[in-house]
Amino acid sequence: MLVKVYGCAVYGILATKITVEVNIVPGVNFYLVGLPDNAVKESHQRIDAALKNNGYKIPGKQITINMAPADIKKEGSSYDLTLAIGILAASEQIKTDVLEDYVIMGELALDGVIRPIKGVLPIAIKAKEEGFKGIIVPTENAAEASVVEGLEVYAANHIKDVISFFNGNDSALEKLQFNAEKFFILDETLDVPDFSDVKEPDTINVFN
Repeated sequence: MLVKVYGCAVYGILATKITVEVNIVPGVNFYLVGLPDNAVKESHQRIDAALKNNGYKIPGKQITINMAPADIKKEGSSYDLTLAIGILAASEQIKTDVLEDYVIMGELALDGVIRPIKGVLPIAIKAKEEGFKGIIVPTENAAEASVVEGLEVYAANHIKDVISFFNGNDSALEKLQFNAEKFFILDETLDVPDFSDVKEPDTINVFN
């Protein structure tokens, strides 16, 4: 079965949509192509452990994953969750009804916990530009992503919650709304200097 899931590659302050195509057929090999770096290639081991520790598995078949566009280098561990969900969907362990509506990003721990990633704001901006309904990111990154208006932002703590969400349990993931006061909160107990603490320097006459 062939499915497509979506993530983003971040370069500086810009992001590029990455289409992850997962195809599973009879066989015994695992192929990951599309210029992945070593951290992306190592996702196979993290995904395998995370799925096994939560009652799922990478099927013992030939799995081919293509990360397109193939001429853009994919770096880091932030594609773990994208690839894992793609494998589960292609092996019919989760439903695929709304899979293409979301950008999915996150690093997986071996127990299935989803760890924070870098570059979430440009990823959210790109998801909105590309017309996605929403974005699923680690809980620690969700407030940052919620800055983008018109995009549903879901906070994910564990891969089991993401699986439950795609299997029809909308309440499995927390949906965030942007809260300016919370996002820009300032601890008034801290002794933070402001412009009232700036002293004008003595005038210096450079001509004398």
